[in-house]
Amino acid sequence: RDSIFHPEEDNSLYFTYSGKSNVLEVKELNYQVNTASQIPWYENLAQMKMPWTWKSDPHSRVTVIQNLNLKVRSGQMLAIIGTTAGGKTSLLDVITCRDHGGKIKSGQVMINDKPTTPQLVRKCIAHVRQDDRLLPHLTVRETLLFVAKLRLPKFFSDSQRKKRVEDVIAELRLRQCANTRVGNEYLRGVSGGERRRVSIGVQLLWNPGILILDEPTSGLDSFTAHNLVITLSRLARGNRLVLLSLHQPRSDIFQLFDLVLLMTSGLTAYCGTAKDMVQYFTELGYPCPRYSNPADFYVDLTSIDKQTAEKEMESQKRANTLANLFLEKVKHFDDFLWKATEGDNTDTTVIKQRNSEEVINMSHHLNDQLPGALKQFTILLSRQVSNDFRDLSRLLIHGFEALLMSLLIGFLYYGHEKNGLSIRDTTALLYMTSALIPFTIILDVIAKCHSERAMLYHDLEGGMYSVSPYFFAKILGELPEHCIFVVIYGIPIYWLANLVPDPEHFLLNFLLLWLAVYSARAMALWVAALLPTLQLSAFLGNVLFTSFYLSGGFVISLNSLWTVPFWVSKISFLRWNFEGMVQVQFTDTTYEMTNGNITYQIPGKLVTQALDLDSHPLYVSYLVLTGIICSFLLLYYLSLRFIKQKSTQDW
Repeated sequence: RDSIFHPEEDNSLYFTYSGKSNVLEVKELNYQVNTASQIPWYENLAQMKMPWTWKSDPHSRVTVIQNLNLKVRSGQMLAIIGTTAGGKTSLLDVITCRDHGGKIKSGQVMINDKPTTPQLVRKCIAHVRQDDRLLPHLTVRETLLFVAKLRLPKFFSDSQRKKRVEDVIAELRLRQCANTRVGNEYLRGVSGGERRRVSIGVQLLWNPGILILDEPTSGLDSFTAHNLVITLSRLARGNRLVLLSLHQPRSDIFQLFDLVLLMTSGLTAYCGTAKDMVQYFTELGYPCPRYSNPADFYVDLTSIDKQTAEKEMESQKRANTLANLFLEKVKHFDDFLWKATEGDNTDTTVIKQRNSEEVINMSHHLNDQLPGALKQFTILLSRQVSNDFRDLSRLLIHGFEALLMSLLIGFLYYGHEKNGLSIRDTTALLYMTSALIPFTIILDVIAKCHSERAMLYHDLEGGMYSVSPYFFAKILGELPEHCIFVVIYGIPIYWLANLVPDPEHFLLNFLLLWLAVYSARAMALWVAALLPTLQLSAFLGNVLFTSFYLSGGFVISLNSLWTVPFWVSKISFLRWNFEGMVQVQFTDTTYEMTNGNITYQIPGKLVTQALDLDSHPLYVSYLVLTGIICSFLLLYYLSLRFIKQKSTQDW
């Protein structure tokens, strides 16, 4: 029997947690969740619910954890199993102080005899989420190296950081894919199991004493899931406390667990050693059938069947009975863990200690200062540029899009070298140039920001870096791409359409186009950070752009606007770009108009007056556009700073 529950495997450890042993204790925990607060505000609005009714439903408060007690120590791996809505994820959220929308009615969670706080959790607990939140275009080694630069104390030398990364790669058996891109659902990269191990490695780099994982085997095949749990078992033997939640692990995975917590509807049906669970339920009159997986059998036994009211009542009664029986059996135990004999538990502990003595200890510094804001900025800037410029398909598509639109517009106005474009055609060209491409920029930037939003929320919540370094790294990291995009788009149009062929006029025109397109980019960044879903951000971006487009001075003259659109035009970057371009092209130009046999010489200055675009000097357009950019960037920063960057999957 011992050979079954302690299978031979690769016991080599590359580093262990060398701090003092940790004890996680949950005492008499009763936890209640307000399900109404879990519904995103935009879904409430979509259902036509008024804000004051969102949290007022008396039936929305549900108790998801009842009278839970457990005590786990370093060197042990505790698996929380049970059906969906059994309270597994809620328990992990309470332990990690991420219980948003819930309330602890009674009881407490202790780490080393200290009540848990967000600060204490950040120091000693690493939380690996169910979904992998990684940059897809970085390799495994680069991903871990960037995190090592951000999370390890600043006195670590580069060689020490690289050694820590190599140790983690070796510990998680990632050497064969260390130089492979991480990838995602759209980009081929490492396998699902390897990607999950990379997510674990990101948290393991700072050598935490407690490792918590939410559904680590979800989405993995049985073989990959088994190898992953073997890795977690090995990490637990490195003097760590490993806590993970699963639905129904297969039998060979179940045998790897030291302790098992079986939950049903927030109740504890069993909490104790994994190898004694069958014996415990057998004594209660529920023996596991031969050749059956104990995890499957006992999860099904404690599940609530809601097919009919009678079955639900019967299964709920059975679950309550099992929970009361277990509570009665362990109420005199200090650790609230059921075990057949004291000797079994002691032997397991000795095995853990013996294995941990054979490993190489590495220094662990919890209270040392992390890299400063300037260092974080340089690391994030390097990461941003590396990830963006490796996405060649996206860069090539955007570059081809800019070139194609430029050539289409340019060739539409091509062939007027002799007489030049008319006044009407020139004004249409100038407005179209600055109004068409920003809309595509807005959609691209919003989509990209939302693809990174889940990782950003996780990193900021985990304290990996602060908002300011990320903000400046994001702005400067995308600047080269923006410049190249505007060059590809702006230059062909200007010369194909035969606008004023003077270097000074060209540079003034190009700078206006650069500012207008960047205004659209800054607005998109703000909108993406302001709202939680891609659809809402795209909607608001479309509304703002359409408002700026209609009040830009081309569709209708500025003097004909009534009060509201007139004030909208004051902040319309399309209006100020159009006004500046018209002044650049017409101020020093004379146009000829023929009426019968009479040819009139019309100064360009009269054109700007006729279009109501001469009320401000040229430099005002540049200053206002710069101000609009700064305003949108400030709003973007404030949104990052004060609005939690939850993505759709985080609600």
